Amino acid sequence: MTEFAVPTPLEWREAAVKALKERPLESLIHLDADHLATKPLYGAANGGEPVFAPRPSDSEGRAWDVRALNEGEDADALNRAILTDLENGAASVLIAGPVAADAGRLARALDGVALELAPVALDAGFDGVKAAEALSAAAKGSPRAKLAFHLDPISAYAEAGGAPGGVAAIMGETAKAAATHAATYPEATLFMASGRVAHEAGGSIAQELAFAASSAVAYVKAAVEADLSVEAALKGVVLGVAVDQAYFDSLVKNRALRLIWASLSKAFGVEVQAKIEARSSRRMLSARDPWPNMLRLTAAGFAGAVGGADAVVLDSFTRAAGLPDDFARRQARNTQLILMEESNLGRVDDPASGSWYLDARTRELAEAAWAEFQLYEAEGGVIACLEGGVIQPRIARARDMAEKAYRDGAAQIVGVTKFVDPDVRPAPVTPAPAAPAVIGAFEALSPVRFAAAFEEAVQ
Repeated sequence: MTEFAVPTPLEWREAAVKALKERPLESLIHLDADHLATKPLYGAANGGEPVFAPRPSDSEGRAWDVRALNEGEDADALNRAILTDLENGAASVLIAGPVAADAGRLARALDGVALELAPVALDAGFDGVKAAEALSAAAKGSPRAKLAFHLDPISAYAEAGGAPGGVAAIMGETAKAAATHAATYPEATLFMASGRVAHEAGGSIAQELAFAASSAVAYVKAAVEADLSVEAALKGVVLGVAVDQAYFDSLVKNRALRLIWASLSKAFGVEVQAKIEARSSRRMLSARDPWPNMLRLTAAGFAGAVGGADAVVLDSFTRAAGLPDDFARRQARNTQLILMEESNLGRVDDPASGSWYLDARTRELAEAAWAEFQLYEAEGGVIACLEGGVIQPRIARARDMAEKAYRDGAAQIVGVTKFVDPDVRPAPVTPAPAAPAVIGAFEALSPVRFAAAFEEAVQ
């Protein structure tokens, strides 16, 4: 066997400088929106301590929950879609939109679904309490029902720029509902503490993670005031995170969120393992040419799986233009099944373990997010920071930085800013529900889609 001589650090540097045509090595260092540096090379000296994501692997490769997103207003059509998803590989479903808060329509949508076997999660915004009541009625009081109520008025409050009736009243009602349902359904999760609203508004990773952490603190405190124990409140929290085509950063944010949660739960005096639901980013999607979205969604699914998310939700590739047809829903489901069953991503405890770069990036993002979180808490928490305009300008700066990178060509969107198809094949969709109305009590965290400006220029 021929021996391979490992170059010394000096030899690496000399080779790199030569390849760069005398440009300095520092030209390869990139700063992100959190002002963290990504270096060209990592080793034992700058790789940081190893980080382990504790989600266990599975001998069958099903280490994470393939969660199918179902939206729309037709309960019977939703029922057909839900049963198709569950019969063809999905392990659980997420129901979003007005059906979730209508007891009659939700019962029809869930007809034939064994709630003791297939978890059902909700995304109902300000109607979360009504949706939780509707799901509870559908479960008929079965203590073994696997329900994820996903109560999250804070995200709805941030996106709408206010709340009907005031956020204090809504938080109180939400906490009381959580306590009631926790007594009936011991296996249910109660709250969704998500940073997705910050991400979709253009925020940085640290801002997204800090928003999730501060939301979690607000929900736990509200639940304790509603007579839930600290342990029950913590166990009732699911952490929400967005994953996009930047798969290294997306998988790292899942790992960083586990570190942040470990510190949070320890601070509350009860160490509870994090439960993370990763959903694909909508700000990364293109509408004019939806087909390259398949690549972006595959990268996002990979990141959620390798990053250690407990459940992964992928949008359809046509979601930027409207609600999907059967083919687009099947693509969203099968993307995850291929990652799971053909790529075998679920058979390794932590595929990212041992990478000096990913370990260093995890630690740096966790520390940056913790500092951002501490800033929010020092100002009174996430709700006070929204009302006081602390969060919005910080997210605006991160959004401006990302938009400038696309305008200048430093970043690309395949099919939109690069490799643009002049003759796009259409993909069928139906109109999506209208975005929530802006209430106007403070500046809303309105979602953005980075491809939109370039698509308008083409049209």
